[in-house]
Parts: sequence; C-alpha cells; structure tokens
Amino acid sequence: MWAAFEDALIWAYPWTKAIHLMAVMAWLAGLFYLPRLFVYHCAAEPGSLQSETFKVMERRLLKIIMNPAMEVAWLFGVLLVLTPGIVDWRAGWWHLKMLGIVAMTGFHHMFAAWFKDFLHDRNQRPARFYRAWNEAPTIAMIVIVAMVIGKPF
Repeated sequence: MWAAFEDALIWAYPWTKAIHLMAVMAWLAGLFYLPRLFVYHCAAEPGSLQSETFKVMERRLLKIIMNPAMEVAWLFGVLLVLTPGIVDWRAGWWHLKMLGIVAMTGFHHMFAAWFKDFLHDRNQRPARFYRAWNEAPTIAMIVIVAMVIGKPF
C-alpha cells in the first residue's frame, strides 16, 4: 500500500509542487499586506467608518486568503517531503528551511492575534511597531528560498 502511495506522489510531483508554490505565494502576499493594513488602521479612529472598513479588509484577507493558503501550503509541502527522492535527509539545508516555515507560521498566528485586537478596538501598539513586523516575513522567505534553491549544506 505504501509503495502505491509513493508511486502516486512521484506521478503527482509536478502538480504538487505547482500547487504548493501557488499557495505559498498567496500566503506570503497576505503576510506582507496584513501588517501594512495594521499600520494604516492605527491612524483610524476606533469605531469610525474607516476603522470598520479596515476590519472588513483585514478579516477577509486573513480568513479568505491567508488561512486557506497557509493550510494548502502546509498540506502540499508535507506531500512534497513525503515524495521519494525529493529531500536528502542527510543534508542540513532542510532544517533551516523548516525553521523559516515555523517562523512564517508563527508570524501568521501573531498577526491573527493582532487582528483580534483591532477587531475589538483594543490595539495599543503604534504604527511603527507594525511597520517593523511587516519585514519579518520577508526575512523568513529569503531563508526558505535560499535553502530550497541553493541547498548550501
């Protein structure tokens, strides 16, 4: 049974990789954009039409794009890892890649918690805080892409 599953994974590899990459791109787009929305949301008066509009934008970005994209990226990433011959488990690059993925997932959950603060008009952080965190997913992305493409060790 496992051999049939492995054969299916090998056959589906190009499509698995394509779906994984599309999901990662959508997830990253959200990770780059949500903290930027928080920066602008900080300037809106709580309860104002502008603040309520930001809440709708943030909720839709998180619930309709980011959450499903993260889930699909993880699912198809696991399928890629299970595909025979794709990962050399003796190499060290994949450890650093996984650290980058765990960091991205952590950023996602942090951003979701901050969204709840805005949703309930409890944000206490200044715009510069979110401006700084807007860069964190970029660092994780650089590490992940460098490890996958370069496989330096």
